[in-house]
Amino acid sequence: MSFPVMLFAAGFGTRMGALTAHRPKPLIEVAGRPLIDHALARVKEHGAAPVVANLHYLPEMLERHLSGRDVRLSHEAPDILETGGGLRAALPLLGPGPVFTMNTDAVWRGPNPLDQLARLWEPDRMDALLLCVPPARATGHSGTGDFRIGPDLRATRGPGAIYSGVQIIKPDLLPDISEHSFSLNRLWDAMLAEGRLCAVEYPGHWCDVGHPDGIPLAEAMLRANDV
Repeated sequence: MSFPVMLFAAGFGTRMGALTAHRPKPLIEVAGRPLIDHALARVKEHGAAPVVANLHYLPEMLERHLSGRDVRLSHEAPDILETGGGLRAALPLLGPGPVFTMNTDAVWRGPNPLDQLARLWEPDRMDALLLCVPPARATGHSGTGDFRIGPDLRATRGPGAIYSGVQIIKPDLLPDISEHSFSLNRLWDAMLAEGRLCAVEYPGHWCDVGHPDGIPLAEAMLRANDV
């Protein structure tokens, strides 16, 4: 079982400071290749299609980089739409049904995260399945975590595992939201109320590369795979 993939690549990358003054965050290199290529490698390994990336900040650079890569582009203009609005705008390119969404500012070491989610997806009792990382296996991320995960994989908000930026989600509720720009947290809250938001822990390692210090941390994490 597989699904279309939405790659979130529209953000300004403000936490990166000067590194994103003249290029979008997905083009920052880690271990010799842009962040978005790390995400696309996982997508290709899994065999998911179609693949859609949303663009807003310095879109021409990402367009050139993705040219010929069989990635559909969802342009957000004049305003950036956040994760929820961005996913809704991309639905005509993604097609009907559940989708993977994947942030492009993280690097993974271990099993393919998309494989794990697809294997555990149960649409009869799940409206979203979030991949989370225990703090001990999360590099470059501070905080107490985002979700607690029950034995039946039902999620509740609170200190616990860190949301990795990858999930399977049903987009059915998106047309009901009146705002133009909004976060996918709006959908998660509705799913939590119905007991249909689920999460699972990733067994490998993950690094947040949303800030400059994450780059050397991610490269060290990836090198450890070769030891």
